[in-house]
Amino acid sequence: MNQETKHRIEMVQRREISVEGVQHVESFTEDEITIDTNMGVIVLVGEGLNVTQLDLEAGKLQVHGLVNGIQYQEAGYRKSGRRGRNILGRILK
Repeated sequence: MNQETKHRIEMVQRREISVEGVQHVESFTEDEITIDTNMGVIVLVGEGLNVTQLDLEAGKLQVHGLVNGIQYQEAGYRKSGRRGRNILGRILK
């Protein structure tokens, strides 16, 4: 399997989640992270969610916090009225 088609989600004790195949982080808050992946849009829902690692070149994302749900959305899904700030701007805040 080549890097472009690799898609993987790994969760440990509902407190740490790693995602491979990440193309872009659309938005994030402590309660919800929206991720564009090579297999569609994923929405992570939880409490105290914190992006601890993001490497778009490698397509990897790591999140810590209590994960309550993982949901795939249709291609092109966007919540109306919500636009995330630039991910780097929020991380470097």
